[in-house]
Amino acid sequence: MPATPSSSSASAVGSEFSKRVHPNHNINNNRNQNQNQNRDHDVAFDMVLDVANQQVMGIKSGDQRDVKINDIVGNGISGILYKWVNYGKGWRPRWFVLQDGVLSYYKIHGPDKIVVSKETEKGARVIGDESFRRLARHRNSSVHASNSHLSRRKPFGEVHLKVSSIRESRSDDKRFSIFTGTKRLHLRADTRDDRIAWMEALQAVKGMFPRMSNSELMAPISGIAVSTEKLRRRLLEEGVSEAAIQDSETIMRKEFSAMQDQLLLLKQKHLLLMDTLRMLETEKVDLENTVVDESQRQSKEVGATSRQRQEKYSASPSESEDDNERGDAAEDDSDDEDNAFFDTRDFLSSGSFKSSGSDMRSSSFTSDDEDLQGNEPEVDASIRSVGLDYPHVKRRKKLPDPIEKEKGVSLWSMIKDNIGKDLTKVCLPVYFNEPLSSLQKCFEDLEYSYLLDRAYEWGKRGNSLMRILNVAAFAVSGYASTEGRNCKPFNPLLGETYEADYPDKGVRFFSEKVSHHPMIVACHCEGKGWTFWGDSNLKSKFWGRSIQLDPVGVLTLKFDDGEIFQWSKVTTSIYNLILGKLYCDHYGTMRIQGNQNYSCKLKFKEQSIIERNPHQVQGVVQDRTGKTAATLIGKWDESMHFVNGDCSGKGKGDPFSDARLLWRRSKPPKVPTRYNLTRFAIALNELLPGLKEKLPPTDSRLRPDQRCLENGEYERANAEKLRLEQRQRQARKMQERGWKPKWFAKDKSSDTFVYTGGYWEAREQAKWESCPDIFGQFSSDQTLD
Repeated sequence: MPATPSSSSASAVGSEFSKRVHPNHNINNNRNQNQNQNRDHDVAFDMVLDVANQQVMGIKSGDQRDVKINDIVGNGISGILYKWVNYGKGWRPRWFVLQDGVLSYYKIHGPDKIVVSKETEKGARVIGDESFRRLARHRNSSVHASNSHLSRRKPFGEVHLKVSSIRESRSDDKRFSIFTGTKRLHLRADTRDDRIAWMEALQAVKGMFPRMSNSELMAPISGIAVSTEKLRRRLLEEGVSEAAIQDSETIMRKEFSAMQDQLLLLKQKHLLLMDTLRMLETEKVDLENTVVDESQRQSKEVGATSRQRQEKYSASPSESEDDNERGDAAEDDSDDEDNAFFDTRDFLSSGSFKSSGSDMRSSSFTSDDEDLQGNEPEVDASIRSVGLDYPHVKRRKKLPDPIEKEKGVSLWSMIKDNIGKDLTKVCLPVYFNEPLSSLQKCFEDLEYSYLLDRAYEWGKRGNSLMRILNVAAFAVSGYASTEGRNCKPFNPLLGETYEADYPDKGVRFFSEKVSHHPMIVACHCEGKGWTFWGDSNLKSKFWGRSIQLDPVGVLTLKFDDGEIFQWSKVTTSIYNLILGKLYCDHYGTMRIQGNQNYSCKLKFKEQSIIERNPHQVQGVVQDRTGKTAATLIGKWDESMHFVNGDCSGKGKGDPFSDARLLWRRSKPPKVPTRYNLTRFAIALNELLPGLKEKLPPTDSRLRPDQRCLENGEYERANAEKLRLEQRQRQARKMQERGWKPKWFAKDKSSDTFVYTGGYWEAREQAKWESCPDIFGQFSSDQTLD
């Protein structure tokens, strides 16, 4: 912080002058000095301080705001603020110190806590009644103990205000946040007045940095000169004695000489720090390149195990907000929600986990359906066959060979122009897309629809517990296809649709884009004894090095016997957009609410840099009384298991030794794609013989830019994407004029889009006259309705 030393030194000059001259500030002064002499010194040094501030800091006389900044930087501010850690630990108190343009925080509980007292915070401005109460607790501590502790206390985290932005919460008058570009601190004061005090201090300190340019900071120290002659004339005009003037001049020269020495030392430290940072950045890049090379080597090995996949991702750095809070477990007990879960690390890495058939090396299956016939001796044979008695449909196993060689684009040029923007409004080249639309991605979540068939069958037999366990496994299975999928699906046009008539799975699926802003996709699927529907609106933010996707919407599953389950998806983030290996993570709590006997709570554990078993999912099934009936464990990219009863306690033996398999991820395709599509996803955009004639002109399979990307016609794909996005600008005007979706309508009671019917009937008769040609050419005066 180059601006800080000058401001600190300026305050130090005034402080030192006052100590040497003012009787009230220096108890060692001679109290028998002549009062007139003291008055002359008072006037002299008040003017010395005024001139010094003007020459060193460029501050105009009477500028109260800048004087306040100097006071803050010189003395510091401290007090208790509550920092948001994570959903498990919530808000935790930390001791914050603002000094020299840096906001540092310390723990005040646990083995790493610091002891704060009036001695340690001497000279600082303390904010908050709770902070004063904590200082009062240690008022009887010895000075020696305080000094000893102060000398070894180190901050648990730091934020440099020069590169940070500060924002107040509009919904809570006690909260505010600080964003550094790589992480965000969510803070909460004890009272509204405390927040005002902290915000004033933070804004005042941050406001001082733009006052000095880089050229001024790097100017030679020897260029600083003090005009003592101007000061002498000023003091003589005020009637100050010659002796007081000479004394003031001597002190001022000594102080400025000391300031020059300090600035030279700080300049040397700054250069050394910059060299160290460059060296660390070089080492970071080398380490990331090593990780990428190792990951690529592992991905090329034949029959790579799931263990290799998890090591690839555990080596990837994570910018999780609570990375610096790993020690909190020693100081705090988890909340009630955390107590419902448990550590599955031992089970997920043990042999019992692989014995259930999750090791893909031992699998010799060649189709998705055959994967269901794994080693599951504990499952009823009649239930195990559910979902396998559908007719076979031959589908493609790989994408077409590309016609052109793909050209890369500058990722950095895209990033710097779109930080903080909504991704749904950002125009990206097809290089960042995969040859699927968001409508097709909705159907991809139903890849393991056999779990719903089994859930229906279990319910028919009166086993409600096994029904919700299969529903929970289905809710998790939709995330399995996201591993390694780092490309963005195509944003559908308003009115775009997608159908999936899959007799080989016993389902008929249909989806439509029902709103442009916000972008909402609605879907409806009919299976054997069940119906699934919902809508989805992704709220996305681009943070430079990561993308955060927060799904908004409710998914509903209804069985023919009347039992209903509803849930919402968890948060998804994609990391390492600039450097390192791209990877995605899903985290948060998913609650599956049932209307009869059971409900389920699943916790997706956020991945950390030290986690050797990433992608963990833990959950419990509870009855109406809140009693735990079953416990679920697994990984969203591999498999899910369950055991009966509550396993959160620490009983004797391994509670997971009898865990039974609910779901296991299918094998990857034999011919991998650049987009890391699953075998199921490869067939989603396929045009089977005779299918094109049956489709409406709004189906995603007929979208030209998506089809060109799949065929490897990249130049044409970019041109078509640009044309369609220009055409799509009419969609907002259509929506403002009261445009309504053709196949869905919003249910006022649930505020969810529901299927109104008629699509499959129109398909049988090929009556698509009322469907707009949304992918065709159009003139500027033409609308899409």
